[in-house]
Amino acid sequence: MRVALVLALAFTTGCAADGGPRQAAPARRPNVVFLLADDLGWKDLGCYGSSFYETPNLDRLAASGMRFTQAYATAPVCSPTRASIMAGKYPARMNTTDYFGGRRKKKLLPAEYIQYLPLEELTIAEALGEAGYATFFAGKWHLGRGDEFAPEAQGFDGNAGGFWRGHPPSWLAPYKNPKLADGPEGEYLPERLTEESLRFLEEHADEPFLLYFSYYLVHTPLVTKPELKAKYEAKAAALPPHDGPRFVPEGEREARQVQDHAVYAGMVQSLDDSVGRLLDKLDELGLAEDTIVIFTSDNGGLSTSEGSPTSNVPLRAGKGWMYEGGIREPLLVRWPGVAEPGGECDVPVTATDFYPTILGMAGLPPRPEQHVDGVDLTPLLRGEAELEREELFWHYPHYGNQGGSPCGAIREGDLKLIEFYEDSRVELYDLASDLGETRDLSLRRPATAARLRARLAAWRDAVDARMPRPNPDS
Repeated sequence: MRVALVLALAFTTGCAADGGPRQAAPARRPNVVFLLADDLGWKDLGCYGSSFYETPNLDRLAASGMRFTQAYATAPVCSPTRASIMAGKYPARMNTTDYFGGRRKKKLLPAEYIQYLPLEELTIAEALGEAGYATFFAGKWHLGRGDEFAPEAQGFDGNAGGFWRGHPPSWLAPYKNPKLADGPEGEYLPERLTEESLRFLEEHADEPFLLYFSYYLVHTPLVTKPELKAKYEAKAAALPPHDGPRFVPEGEREARQVQDHAVYAGMVQSLDDSVGRLLDKLDELGLAEDTIVIFTSDNGGLSTSEGSPTSNVPLRAGKGWMYEGGIREPLLVRWPGVAEPGGECDVPVTATDFYPTILGMAGLPPRPEQHVDGVDLTPLLRGEAELEREELFWHYPHYGNQGGSPCGAIREGDLKLIEFYEDSRVELYDLASDLGETRDLSLRRPATAARLRARLAAWRDAVDARMPRPNPDS
């Protein structure tokens, strides 16, 4: 994917009334629309290869911007990645390593972690607010309980629907959401949050703004509109028989191998419809050429639990797992006038990179002491091929609800090593030749596995990562 942003920092030169040179005021900074889906898998968009889900608007966004093929969440579950986007740091550095509220134990006691985004972190919303941006949050927050840690305390001027819960108490009004007034009974939450976001765009069209729309879609509980459910039930019934098993073993679970879940498909369409309405509103307001649009997800698609509604094939496993299906994400970035429309970027990037990238796109100075783990992606968006970064890291010292166990990972080039903390086992994969992570190379390349494992351990020490402990009751 590629990221599309508008810099608009040039000064124009003219003549003053006395004939002398004159320098005009700088052009307005670009607007930023950041769209974050919840639990959306890498393969869930048409532009990433889905033939069952229908995403014409997101495909349109991809055609007008850059599509990243190797974009990553910083964790296989939601809150850690969401904190990384806001702060530009790895979850292990902030000790925000699990979804807030999670604590499962088996052979190991999971590492202790804090269940809020620390207030001392200067969020991307606060950084843009200091630069004169109007800021608005809509949707899922899940970064701390209570008003002390709400979006309004982390740099957002307004908030529609963001509170401590990780999924909506109700998809239909009455919403039971303390940050969202109820609409007419039966109103669908995604449509209401879209209306709130459209209103923000209209009200702030004359000033630079950040719209951070963090969708509750497509998280469980699975609820779609009746007409969409019927549409995709008919579409699923018309599919040819699946060639191969519908589920394959994954640890103690099974992973879905085919996309044909009608309710989930309806939720994906509602997500796409919302994005289309936002893009159309930017066009209507004459703001499209002055607005950066970024779309991504917080972790992989749910394939091994809670109904297993989607398949991430050719990626392995899904949400809650350290395999590619749990951490590789769609990423679309539109930066009019800079990023090549319809372009594609194969360089690995991760959620910590959004903070310095947005600052760079907006022409604002970097804050390296804050986004210490992020890299500015604007060179990639401008067509340059490389980043000055050798590795990506993950640390998830917890048991996922979806069957995954405590582990960490490192990616160096095309090589990816996963270390499992229960038994100190490692697995090594070459993603260039084995995207599905089916051939463990750790025994055939022991020196490489040992080197990457040592590098992962050194990184954990450097960020003071907390580790799980033996469970005396197991």
